[in-house]
Amino acid sequence: MMTPQIATEVSNGNPLDLMEQLAVQNEWLFDRAGEDEMHLSFPGQSEDHHLSFSWRHDVETLQLSAQLEVKVPKQKRAEVAALINIINEQLWLGHFEMWPDSGQVIYRHGLLLRGAMAVPEQCEGLIDSALEACERYYSAFQFVIWAGKSAAEAAAAVVYQCQGSA
Repeated sequence: MMTPQIATEVSNGNPLDLMEQLAVQNEWLFDRAGEDEMHLSFPGQSEDHHLSFSWRHDVETLQLSAQLEVKVPKQKRAEVAALINIINEQLWLGHFEMWPDSGQVIYRHGLLLRGAMAVPEQCEGLIDSALEACERYYSAFQFVIWAGKSAAEAAAAVVYQCQGSA
C-alpha cells in the first residue's frame, strides 16, 4: 500500500504536524496524545494497522512503532524470537521485536532528522516501509503461532520472491 502524496509544510520543525496532516488527508483515525506523541489506525490487507509516532527533540528523531495484532503465547516465544532474527536479517529499514512480558510483536523504525526538517515524502516513506514489512511478515508470525511451523519454515513461506516472468 502506498500512501497518497501530500503537499504541505511542517510547522515548528515537529514532523508530527506533518503526520497529523497526512492522517487528516487520508481520513485515518488518529489521536495526538501530546506535542511529541501521536497514534493512528487504519485498515490494511491482513489486519488493521496501529501506528505510534514519537518525536524526540533531543536526538531529532521521529520513531514509528507499528503494533501487529499478534500476541505470542509463552510456549511459542522462543520460536517467534528465532523468526524475528531471520526476518530482521532481511530488512533494510526498521526491525521487529517482541516484548518479553506480553508477547506483543511490533515493528520499529526511526527517522533521523538532525539539522533538517521532515518533508512529506520522508513521512510517507516511513509509513510505507512499516506497512510493507508488517503486511509481508504478518503471515509468518501466524504460521509459527497457529500452524505450529518452525521459524525457518515460516520465513521461507513469506520470503520467497518470484524471479523473472513466465
